[in-house]
Amino acid sequence: MKVKLETILDHTAIQHKIKRIAYQIYESNANEKEVILAGISKNGYILAQRLADILKEISPIVTILCEVKMNKKQPLGTVTTSLEATQYENKSVVLIDDVLNSGTTLIYGVKHFLDVPLKRFKTAVLVNRNHKKYPVKADFKGISLSTSLNESVKVVFEKGNDTAMLE
Repeated sequence: MKVKLETILDHTAIQHKIKRIAYQIYESNANEKEVILAGISKNGYILAQRLADILKEISPIVTILCEVKMNKKQPLGTVTTSLEATQYENKSVVLIDDVLNSGTTLIYGVKHFLDVPLKRFKTAVLVNRNHKKYPVKADFKGISLSTSLNESVKVVFEKGNDTAMLE
């Protein structure tokens, strides 16, 4: 059986969503000198990089990128970051992923950062699917999408041809 893909966000729409999220992060952190953008490995980290690029253009806030690594299939395992905990202690942190589906990935990412005192903690996603199993929400989101549980959203970041598809 062939899987039908439906484009929900094309490259231009994704660029607009990323820019809007960047402005929201800036507004939320306007009084900060720096902000940590913690992207969940692979697409979340790519999204964090894109947000950092725009934040550098629109604000004086220093953005520090942090890659959050975890096994999304077994999130109870070790969550690691590319920064030492002391580097984000008492700072403003934004945890970023491409799609918020059940909330499992975000909740375990949040749990990791709760071991360190933070000044502020927010979450950002490009697509919020509204199928949460956990009490976690996206503070900044590109689009909220009502889908069935047997559908999935796939985000592909390709230079000049980003897409988000429903399959």
